Amino acid sequence: MNIETLPILDLKLLHLFQSADERGDFVKTFHAKDFEKYQLDMEIKESFYSISNKNVIRGMHFQLPPSQHSKLVFCSQGAIVDVVLDLRKASPSYLQFISIDLQASKPQALFIPAGCAHGFKSLADHTITNYFVSSEYDASTDVGIHYQSFGFDWGIANPILSKRDQSFPSITEFQSPF
Repeated sequence: MNIETLPILDLKLLHLFQSADERGDFVKTFHAKDFEKYQLDMEIKESFYSISNKNVIRGMHFQLPPSQHSKLVFCSQGAIVDVVLDLRKASPSYLQFISIDLQASKPQALFIPAGCAHGFKSLADHTITNYFVSSEYDASTDVGIHYQSFGFDWGIANPILSKRDQSFPSITEFQSPF
């Protein structure tokens, strides 16, 4: 695994180990010793995945303290534009955002530190996005920021969104506890 440092504090792009032969591909998505070696502080408490059709936007999601979590996100089928927004007041990248294309055909993952909002736009039907998180889901702390409120151009006029994601407050209405 090779790790690339990104402009948001502690956000990392992981270039995953891949092996291919006549049977197909093998990709290693997580290895505890690599996380220790690169000082990525994460103990996985839950994992899950979403299946999204083209033009679906999910986000911008995070959990509030004390249930905040780091995430490891990757695409095992299809492709997404993954977006991370820094909500940590003490961070030099506070309120900055970045987007990264993640696709199954190019094995990479994003390590997203706690205190950042996360979302994505699906670029293909039946895209599978996988998440490993460092805390368990807590409905009382699971919140978000409205996807159009922080200046990112999603490149789509009529995305498919949940009512919940559409109801999130704007970045200017959000008081960060991070």
